[in-house]
Amino acid sequence: MHRLLHRHLGKAVAGAALALTGTAAMAAVTLPAGAGATGTTATRPAEAGVPAQGRDPGAPPPGVVEPAGTQGVRGHGRDPLTDDELRRARDLAQPRALRNAARNVTGRPGPEPLLTDLAERRPAEAGLADPPRRALVSFYDYATDGYVTTTVNLTTSEVEATDTQRGVQPPPSHAEAVEAARLLIADPLGAGLRQDFRQATGRDLTGPDPLAVTGFVYRGRAEGDAPGALAACGPHRCVRLFTKVKNGPWIDTRRLVIDLSARTVARLG
Repeated sequence: MHRLLHRHLGKAVAGAALALTGTAAMAAVTLPAGAGATGTTATRPAEAGVPAQGRDPGAPPPGVVEPAGTQGVRGHGRDPLTDDELRRARDLAQPRALRNAARNVTGRPGPEPLLTDLAERRPAEAGLADPPRRALVSFYDYATDGYVTTTVNLTTSEVEATDTQRGVQPPPSHAEAVEAARLLIADPLGAGLRQDFRQATGRDLTGPDPLAVTGFVYRGRAEGDAPGALAACGPHRCVRLFTKVKNGPWIDTRRLVIDLSARTVARLG
């Protein structure tokens, strides 16, 4: 890894990473000339009825950011799930027995949360004025390597269906990508990452906080020949990482695979 990026650390990798993801986002924010660290400007608001200095009297007044309205406990129709509905859906989908038996990505009790989203209406409910609101709650149980999806009826507070699949690997959450980076940094195969980070920043890399990481699933033999150490990937939850120094260069870690189920690291090729 270190030899690959010895001269031009991260420059070529950034293009490759973006090409693999197929997406790139750029955003620019232009602040007023007098803007300070707080995001406010040094210009005093105009007195009532008096235009601000240098402002066209015919121009509309500056925009005002209003506080968000009070969120209700329950949404209506196809409204996004409210914070209260999100909490209730997750609580209903994870009864005490599951929370005690399941394990998250760090090995602690409770499953690893993935997504909670509004479920589609059923065909028979299409004409109802106020159909039941349902949520789909998905999580990964590292104790059994199971991908669990639960349908919760938020109107009746009932769990209507639970489906557990093994060998199905949805995209990893940010928390899983961060834990993968933590395992990689602590592993002997993370030596190149640590060396490149020190070359880029002059500091030692002891944890994932200085890195921006994005994880993507590695399915082992389903993606081609997998080394023996990675033969369990697919049934196990394995990820590869796009790794970038925050406000700095990319570091190529794509050939390293972190098995989050076994908490081991191996190299492709």
